[in-house]
Amino acid sequence: MGTPSPRAVLVLAMALVGLSAPRAAYGQPNFIVILADDVGWGDLGANWAETKETPHLDELAAEGMRFVDFHSAASTCSPSRASLLTGRLGARNGVTHNFAVTSVGGLPLNETTLAEVLREAGYSTGAIGKWHLGHHGRHHPSFRGFDYYFGIPYSHDMGCTDTPGYNLPPCPPCPRHGAAARVARKDCYTEVALPLFENVTIIQQPVNLSSLAARYAEEAARFIQRASDSGRPFFLYLALAHMHVPLGVPPPPPCSLPPIAAVSPPLLGSLLGTFLSLAGDNGPWAQKCELAGRLGPFVGAWQRQRGGSSAKQTTWEGGHRVPALAYWPGRIPAKRTSRALLSILDIFPTLVALAGAALPPNRRFDGLDVSPVLFGWSDVGHKVLLHPNSGAAGKDGEIETLRLAQYKAFYTTGGAMACDGSIGPAEHHQPPLIFNLDRDTQEQEPLDVASREYEAVLAAVSRAYARALEDIATDNVSVADYSKDPAVTPCCNAQHVACRCQAPGTDAAGPDRRMERRAMRLCL
Repeated sequence: MGTPSPRAVLVLAMALVGLSAPRAAYGQPNFIVILADDVGWGDLGANWAETKETPHLDELAAEGMRFVDFHSAASTCSPSRASLLTGRLGARNGVTHNFAVTSVGGLPLNETTLAEVLREAGYSTGAIGKWHLGHHGRHHPSFRGFDYYFGIPYSHDMGCTDTPGYNLPPCPPCPRHGAAARVARKDCYTEVALPLFENVTIIQQPVNLSSLAARYAEEAARFIQRASDSGRPFFLYLALAHMHVPLGVPPPPPCSLPPIAAVSPPLLGSLLGTFLSLAGDNGPWAQKCELAGRLGPFVGAWQRQRGGSSAKQTTWEGGHRVPALAYWPGRIPAKRTSRALLSILDIFPTLVALAGAALPPNRRFDGLDVSPVLFGWSDVGHKVLLHPNSGAAGKDGEIETLRLAQYKAFYTTGGAMACDGSIGPAEHHQPPLIFNLDRDTQEQEPLDVASREYEAVLAAVSRAYARALEDIATDNVSVADYSKDPAVTPCCNAQHVACRCQAPGTDAAGPDRRMERRAMRLCL
């Protein structure tokens, strides 16, 4: 990783740990669920000794529980987030690939979100950060169970900005003499600015990426304080934009980021009565080269030999095995490492159970209540875990890779775009490729199909695969609307180039905001 490592900004999560959270009301715990974008398993120092940039997260891991076999529900953004909030795979909830700036739909409205369940159980609910589950109409988070929303509607490289990150262009200048200067950039958004929402209102467009992380921390603190004042337990879903791409222009050498220890808030605060979890939404975006995260040992060697990336968008371990931590003083044992096979899917049923609420009826769930693992009573998670296709090969959302104990079976393989631009070809396997991850974490050499081990495992895999597909086929399955319409593009004022706007009354927020305000006045 180069000097401007996006990994450094993950310490924003620690700001919340320094907050003084309210005690749980009526025995119901508070919940903080932190989701980091495109973070690799090896981006956590507690997982991978080569990583030195996360001392505070490592300390949090030491004070709580670390999960080393924890997986995203898909290896790309929208499907992973939909699964976290529903406890159901995309094959059930309908979200199989990413939504766009012009998407009309989002997470199907007949799917019940975790926020809806917890709000019904008496919780104050807030979402801060990246949504990416639909922004138009009632797909907006304000209509999906969240009392408060502050953040961006999709990935922070899906729109121009005046503080561009990597591969993100500045927004066009304001029109002069009726013409706007526009520069076409491949793979970049130049016609729409990235908006920042507070509830249903765009308060800034283009958003100031340089101050976005700090604003998330401020809004999280305000939300927790409001919940404390109300006496209600809270659920805060904090979906960080990190580490998708850097939030600002990388400083030129010899400049460097200040040491993390110098910019981090105090690590541990008073969080009695609060359950905090942190995980990645999927593996690192290898296409971004040195700006991408670390895979650790999960390099997908079999795929790499054939070209392409074995990280984000793939069903190789690097695509969906992510770092995960849980912290709850007095409830979750400290200094524990769990090897249970767990998933983002488990967050929904676990939090519902801890809150004393009930799962929504008339649907099946892929997640488990893993409270026994959290409390150190058990180290048993999933017997079978399904990994849907996420763009590298096969039809999006279809299940063609599954995990059975230590074995991983691939009916379809393929690589995503790598740093060098290569893409590994899609290949179908019948019988499937099977790897023993206990002996082969790098997924380098599949089992010999003529071996007794393969024959025994294949029989068990085939039964589990058939049962899983039958269970999905007979479930109450939703279908997402992936239609597009330029008219639904978020824009606070379409009369101006790149929808430039700034919420009134922000002058008192600080010098940088006053400067932004003056710039907006000049444009308008």
